[in-house]
Amino acid sequence: MGVELATENAGFSEMEDVIFSDTELVCHVRNALRSATMGHYDGYNQLVGVLHHTEYLTPDEVALLVTSLKALSGAVSCIDSGHHESLLSAIFGMSMWNYGPDVMDALVELIVKLAASSGQYTDSCLDMLVSNFTPPRSFVEFLKKPRRKGQVLYHVHSALQGIANLLPLAPLRLEDAIVHKMPNVYSKEPLIVLYVENMLRLESSAMGAVVGGMMLKAVVDMAIELDVKIEWEDILQDDPKGIFEMELEDEETVDNTQQEGDELRIRESSRGKSFWGSEIAEKLDSLLVLMFEHLKKCNDAGRLIEVFEPLLQSFQTTVMMVYKLKFSQFVMFYACSLDPENCGMRFTNTLADIFMHRASPPNRRMSAVAYLASYLSRAKFLSLSFVAEILKRLVGWCLKYCETWDGDINPTAHKVFYSGCQAIMYVLCFRMRSLMDIPCLKSLLLHMPIEAIFNHPLNPLKVCLPSIVEEFLRQAKAARLFTTVSEQTFLFNNNMVESELSRAFGGSEKLDMFFPFDPCLLKNSDGFIRPNFVYWSMARTSYDDDEEGCSNEDVEDFGGSGENIAAWSSEEHDHHFDDDELDKMSITPKNSFLNSYMFGGDLCGSALRMPSRIRPSSSPESSWCTN
Repeated sequence: MGVELATENAGFSEMEDVIFSDTELVCHVRNALRSATMGHYDGYNQLVGVLHHTEYLTPDEVALLVTSLKALSGAVSCIDSGHHESLLSAIFGMSMWNYGPDVMDALVELIVKLAASSGQYTDSCLDMLVSNFTPPRSFVEFLKKPRRKGQVLYHVHSALQGIANLLPLAPLRLEDAIVHKMPNVYSKEPLIVLYVENMLRLESSAMGAVVGGMMLKAVVDMAIELDVKIEWEDILQDDPKGIFEMELEDEETVDNTQQEGDELRIRESSRGKSFWGSEIAEKLDSLLVLMFEHLKKCNDAGRLIEVFEPLLQSFQTTVMMVYKLKFSQFVMFYACSLDPENCGMRFTNTLADIFMHRASPPNRRMSAVAYLASYLSRAKFLSLSFVAEILKRLVGWCLKYCETWDGDINPTAHKVFYSGCQAIMYVLCFRMRSLMDIPCLKSLLLHMPIEAIFNHPLNPLKVCLPSIVEEFLRQAKAARLFTTVSEQTFLFNNNMVESELSRAFGGSEKLDMFFPFDPCLLKNSDGFIRPNFVYWSMARTSYDDDEEGCSNEDVEDFGGSGENIAAWSSEEHDHHFDDDELDKMSITPKNSFLNSYMFGGDLCGSALRMPSRIRPSSSPESSWCTN
């Protein structure tokens, strides 16, 4: 087979008609390469010149480029890094976005053979392919042309797979190239999105077994980098109101005819509009949407548990300890919502284990229990029986702590204990009514020695956030959760003033506690979270007087005797619930006292408004997240 070309080489001043067979063409290229090693560069320079032709190529120039690349594929053994530096530079500088499918086919063949021919070129070949994840800046408009984009990405990933087939360990060397060339937070959104698309495509490819975990962690790291650039001031103004009250103010009221979570919409208040205009936030929003869509595909393919493990590792090593993180943590929330029985329970137990593990640093334990409280409160997909069991573990740990320490209040020395107490109260603010409406769970809750913990000299009620304490005590009184707490404990002041003890632990300074799964304010990714998310407007409180509330006959009086506490503390976690009990566990909002307030009732008093959002950025950075 022969090839007839009309060529205009860099070193020629006239056109020539040349006929080469494939074998002769390879020989011609080999001779040019060998001549260059001996100081004769005419043929070599002509070859390099062909590779530099990129724009407005005529059909003959395209044909010349294709045959030159194919000839180089047959002569890779003659390429020497010491004598052919300009040739290698030209090859590795080629962008597939500049060419059509024929050139891309030939370039892929050359890159794969070059990578396999000598270990010294493997990293350069991988770098070149990663560089082709996104187009040159002048070609960003190509992203609006799905056909060209699809062709390029197909060839890039075909080349990566070809190299992996010949060099099974080569994918391990991809991580450095991908991290090094990752767009920064100020890159254009389409480039960031496309780069992440390529990373997730690698995760789901045949190479996923080798690089999948690295890709997921790298995407999470990119999300975190964007996340920390978003200022809370872009979202909410500083406000001294209780954190439950803020959510009612920021959330759109719930239409009782549209009770499903996916029908809810966040009101675009003046603060929200300024947030939607944040370029960094919009980039993070798009990145999270890609991640959520990828997780959905993994779940549909039956491999969610496989990808959940590296996500959980990434959460423990980076996400959990990043201060002022706002939205990136919802990757874990969404993954758990897709598979509550496996991923959801694993996530919960991991957080609980970290909190209860004495060897873990205090800051790490406090972060874990803050995530745990927020997750148990907000995850609609968790069964109430499971929530109750985790609460039982938390209460049991706090009780043992009380038995160990007899000292007075000390927010600094006992901050892990206080964070656990605050977590218990926060979860019960959201879940107490639902738990009390189911007889078996009501019995379990009433037997928990919560009262003994809060009556202990360490006195968490004086240290934890007043807005949480106030709401918790209001519901506890309505549910008859306590029997011996003094009546004055339940006297509320709408303008409750924080004590110095409370401020030292958290309080208005928000130094040590936050609840990470507060409502997601990203307008597109929120659509994935909302159907499985419990908003405060959806929670039923124990002081709500709806028709389905438990009757007085259902409420049993439990004493706070030491015998009851001792019996509870020693019992095993062996209670199981049948399907009929689980089917009754619903947190769908009903017509309630709270909803009537939200829809314009004349009720008043901040004690009726439940907290939700603690905004860490309104305060100095906390010690637990900076250590």
